Amino acid sequence: MSAHDNYQTPLASRYASSEMRELFSARKRGSTWRQLWLWLAEAEKELGIAISDEAIEQMKAHVVITDDDLEIARKEEAKRRHDVMGHVHAFGQVAPAAAGIIHLGATSCYVTDNADLIFLRDGLDLLLPKLATVIHRLSRFALQYKDMPTLGYTHYQPAQLITVGRRAAQWVQDLTMDLEDIEAVRAALRFRGAQGTTGTQASFMEIFHNDGAKIDELNEILCKKAGFERCYSISTQTYTRKVDLRVANALAAFGATVQKIGSDIRHLASQKEMEEPFEKDQIGSSAMAYKRNPMRCERICGLGRHLSNLNKDCSDTFAAQWFERTLDDSAIRRIDLPHLFLTADAILITLDNVASGLVVYPARVHSRLMEELPFMATENMIMKMVSKGASRQEAHEEIRVLSHQASDVVKKEGGRNDLIERVKKTKYFEPIWAEIDGMLDPKNFIGRSSESVERYCGEGGEVQNALVKYKKYIDVAKAAELTV
Repeated sequence: MSAHDNYQTPLASRYASSEMRELFSARKRGSTWRQLWLWLAEAEKELGIAISDEAIEQMKAHVVITDDDLEIARKEEAKRRHDVMGHVHAFGQVAPAAAGIIHLGATSCYVTDNADLIFLRDGLDLLLPKLATVIHRLSRFALQYKDMPTLGYTHYQPAQLITVGRRAAQWVQDLTMDLEDIEAVRAALRFRGAQGTTGTQASFMEIFHNDGAKIDELNEILCKKAGFERCYSISTQTYTRKVDLRVANALAAFGATVQKIGSDIRHLASQKEMEEPFEKDQIGSSAMAYKRNPMRCERICGLGRHLSNLNKDCSDTFAAQWFERTLDDSAIRRIDLPHLFLTADAILITLDNVASGLVVYPARVHSRLMEELPFMATENMIMKMVSKGASRQEAHEEIRVLSHQASDVVKKEGGRNDLIERVKKTKYFEPIWAEIDGMLDPKNFIGRSSESVERYCGEGGEVQNALVKYKKYIDVAKAAELTV
């Protein structure tokens, strides 16, 4: 039967990177379990447990699980209805000298949970530099366009002007917050280590004849081998599922951020002010040949929606754990943990592709701005008239009437905004006629947009400081390419 005859998650078959797919693969999982058993045996031997050199060498020789080994493990699990014991027996078949000591003193969660913690750590280590690179690219974009005035929107209605770069800096700040949150959960990760069936280390007390110091040393050795600073102080049969929730919350927040960014770009694309990359042979619509649909940002929003909801599963799983552990966490975590990382990875690949090739249409941006700028300039006109001795209330009423007339031309007749021409023809405003054109320079309305972008994204700014540790990765990172 072909692979095409079996369902595969699109996260793996279409969107995520090969390195992330490999991290959550069956071979990686089985091999990591074997590595954990090897580390346990080596540590136990170092601390005086009678384990032969031959057993250690055979385990070392078969750490990477083969296709045949995986098939043996599958059959053993089907017979025993226990995945870990299926793998114990499969490992024992290729390392017979170790068959009697594999998993000595351990519970299933010694391999399942410690492996998951390794996958969480390594998955975050794959995501963080990719996120940093996206932040870098968007901050460069923000600096490039920090001085270009554009319409701001509140309530999705034209509002005070900002700049194209200032809007991008808003995206950058949100993503930088995500970077900080993900870094925090990465830094807080610990190892479960060897804790026994309910976290009391009772089985290891038996093995080490009630020598608690040796158990502490055992876990220090295991942490060093696995690359963790220390174990969680308290574990039950599992590490607390609060850990999964903390990671999921950070990644779910990132999912919310990218939906906001993707939606902004999609709206700007509809207004023809900005576009994501569009390839030479790309087809926007199967029916409407002229279309340039923002499919990348739509994908980002769809994947972001999935990611931003996965923390609910992790929250429910944590809440539903009775006492020291119930197995209703198993099946859902097999689905959710890979999905968290494959989805975040797929989003970052697509967002990097977008950030590397965003296209701005300055003439269109200016044209859209000038459709609304006359209305925004009216307050300045009122203030200028007052400075010439006019009544503020009279000036306000004159402007109100002319503004409504111009608005009717736009809305009811489909014409252009002719407010400025009306003001210039109204005798009341003659004292400021010569100054009106000067009031319509868009840069008079952008406030400190340029300065805030420079301070935040520029040399020595917060963004640059946040990305220092990722500089080597960023310097060599090429724009991500999409496979579909």
